[in-house]
Amino acid sequence: MKKLLVLFLSFVLFAGAAWAETIKIGVAGPFTGPLASFGAQLKIGATMKAEEVNAAGGINGNKVVPVFMDELCDPKEAATVGTKLANDKSISIVIGHLCSSSTLAALPIYRAANLPAISPTSTNVSIGKMSPYYFRNVYRDDFQGLFLAQYIQKVKQYKKVAVFYEVNDYSMGLMSAFMQEAIKLGIQILGTEAYTNETTDFKPQLTKFKMMRPDAIFVPGYHPQALLIASQAASLGIKAALFGADGLDNAVMLNNPDTEGLFVTTPFLVDKAGPKAAGFISKHKKEQGEDPGWMTANTYDAFGMAVEAIKAVGQNREKIRDYLAAINDASKGYDGVTGLTYFDSNGDCLKAAFVKEIKNGQWVSGQQMQ
Repeated sequence: MKKLLVLFLSFVLFAGAAWAETIKIGVAGPFTGPLASFGAQLKIGATMKAEEVNAAGGINGNKVVPVFMDELCDPKEAATVGTKLANDKSISIVIGHLCSSSTLAALPIYRAANLPAISPTSTNVSIGKMSPYYFRNVYRDDFQGLFLAQYIQKVKQYKKVAVFYEVNDYSMGLMSAFMQEAIKLGIQILGTEAYTNETTDFKPQLTKFKMMRPDAIFVPGYHPQALLIASQAASLGIKAALFGADGLDNAVMLNNPDTEGLFVTTPFLVDKAGPKAAGFISKHKKEQGEDPGWMTANTYDAFGMAVEAIKAVGQNREKIRDYLAAINDASKGYDGVTGLTYFDSNGDCLKAAFVKEIKNGQWVSGQQMQ
């Protein structure tokens, strides 16, 4: 009995010692508010990767804990959250922020604190150039905008387009990139109209668009407003197709029958993912009852890159930044569920874009551009 007791106590002490220290990784996003469904994807992706790492023994025997910080995709809240993370010396890297406007607000705070961050979702062109401490594993809006313009010309053969954009960094950056390429391709931009995230009545602008008779209306914004735009466009009898970018790639778009036919660009498609993603997709579907969204997949990989950096160089912020900056070509790339990720001198990466659309009330893969 004494030997059994000694063995039991030894096991308890060993188990406690195995998680003697926790390694915290900040994850900043909108976990409440209008874009909480996006934040939920970040939470799922980070949690899945943390559980996987901990099941394999953690980082050098220490448990990895994601620290979720809610900033509502609001620049002021993002600055507050960014300051808290920057001042917390136990945080050596941040995954986030989600919205480009939030990333731009937090960016100078992290730069001043030498705190590296990887955004899995912010696509605004300016981000990479503004700080050597910011990285991202998602394409930029100049690439996404160019892709969309080429897609609607080559695949959809639209000739006349109206643009309905939200007043924020993400939407305006995407609109600018799209319009520049569209004009080069000879696509006629009939007009542009703006709205804010508090707008609920879009009929005055949509009425103008109806008179212009566009082939399609481009909505480079987020899903809460896009749902209303789709309904109000239908109520006015507008027959133009609706299309958008990754900000509309959300399951809630399926809640509105007027979104039928909507197509969007996205960085990740389940049926285009490589064999590396099979286990991740299977586990997500088992746990969540649906295929993973692109934000979940990108967060899963961003969190994995953070873990690899800490494993390699410890929790020193400068060393982690240098480690990430050194992932600068394909031979050094992080091979994740979203493919190979490596960074240029601005912390940006090159990722493919895919197209998905709503058919019969479900997201399905659209016709891809060759």
